[in-house]
Amino acid sequence: MPVGGRTLRRMSTDETSRFVRLRVELVVEVGGPEDLRSTALGRIAQDTYMPEDERAHAQAAVKEDDAEALAYLVDPVDLVGNVPGVELTQASWSSEVIDYDPDSPEWDPDEHDDAEDGDEP
Repeated sequence: MPVGGRTLRRMSTDETSRFVRLRVELVVEVGGPEDLRSTALGRIAQDTYMPEDERAHAQAAVKEDDAEALAYLVDPVDLVGNVPGVELTQASWSSEVIDYDPDSPEWDPDEHDDAEDGDEP
């Protein structure tokens, strides 16, 4: 359909991108750090593909930092691995210990996304 001297055409489903970025941000409370660390150490011990020098580094990090322990237990494949028609192409994640006050206006879950994306005013 011509508009202002140009022809616009609709993109069919086959012509649009098949890739979707899924952003998830979680804040979790660690009520049992010993259990968390023990479970992470168990996961590291069972990883048959992890080189020994990396294993030693991972174990040391998990013993000292709850965020590191959690990062070893969270697997993006678990989020979408069984979703029909979806194949995980790339994933990255990180964790950090934070000060959190759920009543603070600074913790508006939508505010961070708008500033980061730049899509909305």
